[in-house]
Amino acid sequence: MSLPPGLRLPVDVALARPVEQIPAPTALPGGCLYEPKWDGFRCVIARDGVRVSLWSRRGTDLTATFPEVIVAVTDQLASGTVLDAELVVWTAGRLDFGSLQERMGRGPRAAAQHARSHPVSAAVFDVLAAGGDDVRGMPLSLRRALLEDLAARWRPPLNLSPVTADVDEAREWFETYVVTGVEGLVVKGAGQLYRGGQRDWLKVKHRSTLDVVCAAVIGTRSAPQQVVAGLPIDGRLRIVGRSTPLNPRIRGALAADLHPPSGPHPWPEQVSPGAFGRFGNDRGPVDLTLVEPLVVEVSADAAWSGRSFRHPLRLVRVRPDLDPDEVVPPVR
Repeated sequence: MSLPPGLRLPVDVALARPVEQIPAPTALPGGCLYEPKWDGFRCVIARDGVRVSLWSRRGTDLTATFPEVIVAVTDQLASGTVLDAELVVWTAGRLDFGSLQERMGRGPRAAAQHARSHPVSAAVFDVLAAGGDDVRGMPLSLRRALLEDLAARWRPPLNLSPVTADVDEAREWFETYVVTGVEGLVVKGAGQLYRGGQRDWLKVKHRSTLDVVCAAVIGTRSAPQQVVAGLPIDGRLRIVGRSTPLNPRIRGALAADLHPPSGPHPWPEQVSPGAFGRFGNDRGPVDLTLVEPLVVEVSADAAWSGRSFRHPLRLVRVRPDLDPDEVVPPVR
């Protein structure tokens, strides 16, 4: 059985917009359903006839990268099925994004070897097609019932992501799951259709970290010393701060994802000390090495002024799975 004619791979996935608080049960059409926000890679899983494929949210073919998932899908999913999921790795009872990221870019043989030592699981939270039928036009409540029926026959590494309509239970998840590395909650309306590319869902993240755009570094692309952070303000990407000096491990991880700008760049190659806010210690102009913008996750230990961070940021990790256009400034 093939996929429905109107569903072509790679498919646009539904998206979420950030909010600061857990929404009330009536905030979205049909009532809110609350799910854990897994710390992993978004992935569309498809079986079209005998072919099984995995796709990133940005349309990259991940089929050869996660062979253990391909085996499970081949064994357990009927043809004509498309699922929306998050690929995750668990290490010592905690989500391990770093291990997941190590898999990216490996060839088939290296990926298979990594799969044996750091196996990936799929937390499935939606269904786009089943039995060759496109179900994106069904409300989430019906899609969820269909997904639960499909999942009744699954075995790991395929797993059904939990959901609750109880806001008190959702608050408990938000507070207690953080120790396992769960980022927060994704909130969806039970009456919502699946609209690829649209930000119909909501997401609530713990405030200890946030995403910024790295569009330059201090140092070189091969040996970056500090990240220069940017955020969209007043319709353009503005410099809002920089990181503390990078340690050798994270410096090497960042360097692997730094590339020369592919087109016009929003920043100059030299900035005044005031570019980093009035709290900087620079006495003269600062040279920047411009790079193709990418998303990085940082930890901020002081308040956001609305235009800049008052203290240096700490680089947590690179987020190549996210698009710079998705990053938004924090709310004061």
